[in-house]
Amino acid sequence: MKKTEWYLEYEIIKNRPGLLGDISSLLGMLSINIVTINGIHEGRRGLLILAKDKEQIERLESILNTMDTIRVIKLREPKLRDRLAVRHGRYIQRDADDKKTFRFVRDEIGLLVDFMAELFKQEGHKLIGIRGMPRVGKTESVVASSVSANKRWLFVSSTLLKQTVRNQLIEDEYNENNIFIIDGIVSTRRASERHWQLVREIMQLPAVKVVEHPDIFVQNTEFSLDDFHYIIELRNDPDEEITYEIVDKNHMFSDSDFGSFNF
Repeated sequence: MKKTEWYLEYEIIKNRPGLLGDISSLLGMLSINIVTINGIHEGRRGLLILAKDKEQIERLESILNTMDTIRVIKLREPKLRDRLAVRHGRYIQRDADDKKTFRFVRDEIGLLVDFMAELFKQEGHKLIGIRGMPRVGKTESVVASSVSANKRWLFVSSTLLKQTVRNQLIEDEYNENNIFIIDGIVSTRRASERHWQLVREIMQLPAVKVVEHPDIFVQNTEFSLDDFHYIIELRNDPDEEITYEIVDKNHMFSDSDFGSFNF
């Protein structure tokens, strides 16, 4: 019988020598294999385990709940956040009120790239927004995630090298495996109606679209934040405020700062 993967997370109540060995021995006696284990938070460990049936997991949970040295936090089929937590040794921060908003700081770029790469591998239409101040690493993270997911990225509008505003795509660029990157500020402030026609065409494709500055984007289109499947926030530090005042003052982009081309 094929074994299935489960995620176990527990909090250490009484840390004593041999605790991990006891849990490993228990898993062994139940014929449950450990795939990966890592500390994921202060006083917490996460494990990916393999079990042949749910009955094994129920027996494991029953025994673990009798132990006074640990407290079971999660025992479930693994979600993407669980896999990344074990891989990186930390959990992705999720907004308590808006469950589709995920927060990262700059020193978590590796975790962010892995997270987006996993999203990029999923098939079908997916709309992802990414917020952050200038030069925090938004575009670079999207490009790195595309490479990690083995996907081609296309700038529909961007300022990464020069200010880019696309008005059309060539035939082979209408590909469901491409990652389409749109800068909400550039599209709003510099684009023509032809560009917006292209954006609407791209939105109909069963592909991944990433919109930088989604708040500005939705202010000037028929789209809303409800249309986004994920919102990612990237900050230099946890207390940084993401603000668009610099845009309102027209200091973010000027013709003297960037070359521009349309095609």
